[in-house]
Amino acid sequence: MPRYRTASRQEKKRIPDEFCINCGYHRKYAIRLLNSSVKTRRKTPRKRGPKARYDAPQILQVIMDFWKRTNLPCSKRLKVILQLWLPFYPYYLPAHIEEKLHTISPATIDRLMSPMRKRASKIGLPTTKPGSILKKHIPINANQWDETRPGFLEADTLAHCGSSVAGSFIYTLNCVDIATGWHIQRAVWGKGQRGIISAIQSMEEALPFPIREFDCDNGSEFLNWHLLRHFSKRKQPIQFTRSRPYHKNDNAHIEEKNWSVIRQYLGYQRFDQPQLLPMLNDLYSTEWYDYFNFFIPSMKLVNKYRKEAQIKKLYDTPKTPYQRIMESHHIPEATQKALTAHFQQLNPIHLQEKMFKKIKQIIFIANKHPETIHPSNERNPSYEQQ
Repeated sequence: MPRYRTASRQEKKRIPDEFCINCGYHRKYAIRLLNSSVKTRRKTPRKRGPKARYDAPQILQVIMDFWKRTNLPCSKRLKVILQLWLPFYPYYLPAHIEEKLHTISPATIDRLMSPMRKRASKIGLPTTKPGSILKKHIPINANQWDETRPGFLEADTLAHCGSSVAGSFIYTLNCVDIATGWHIQRAVWGKGQRGIISAIQSMEEALPFPIREFDCDNGSEFLNWHLLRHFSKRKQPIQFTRSRPYHKNDNAHIEEKNWSVIRQYLGYQRFDQPQLLPMLNDLYSTEWYDYFNFFIPSMKLVNKYRKEAQIKKLYDTPKTPYQRIMESHHIPEATQKALTAHFQQLNPIHLQEKMFKKIKQIIFIANKHPETIHPSNERNPSYEQQ
């Protein structure tokens, strides 16, 4: 090769001829070999693209920690959680690691976490019995929600009955505001009318905005004269509506919260001990309330359209209910200032630790006395998701 590069024009014609005769190569291939450098080729090709920025093990460790702490959210919600929770992270983080955690994209989070993701699903028992007496008096909500103004609530009850609906046990009354995603819960013993009204009154006192419409399913705990009078016999009546029978997706907002907020944290244990009722209400009205409304973001569906055989859905930027309330023009400035002052005193790590401690104590008491199934009241084992 050095001889070929330093040879004259005439010699460069003869050398490839000799090379081709001795080695049997094509002339063009022989010329390429003679002109090539003596450097050996790489055994593995060099990876194209920019150098990896997020390959530090500590980055994945922090992401996984927050992912597990906040009950396995999607990457877009986890991105917002990182922004909110990083100032309260209890362990030391170098400045360059913290900067990368602030700038990481949801797609990169998905790529880093892809080997660790696992999915799990559970099913429960339906306990909604139709209340047919007042169906003509309570209209079906056939119009679209006012998703720009807070105060339009969807409500549902969840049964903490375990695998049997025999006997008495605790229910959770769950409500969510459509515009802001602000949700609130109260525990009640059974599905009595007075217990439900008492829980709703407690919710009205705690909500940062007045209720303008109350929408529920066709269960007897909602369709009763007590609740109808509670909403209609007042100076400023609240519109009381219901969903269509056997159309569960009419209350899709609250059905999603039943799973992501209640079931994933409290599970499907049977709560039939009376001492659990004040413990659950204490949890719902303190750490639970602040944790989910101030530090757990959610996404809202903006548009849905069909493209050929697929349904495409577009979502907005993930935000916490508190952030949506602060952006709303329908919330008084005094209320926003009070919420901001309360938010500045909160620490999500401490809230979560206290909340999990209370949940652990509730589950421990619930598991002390295993449920008993009476043969006369045993349900058919065909389960349906709440």
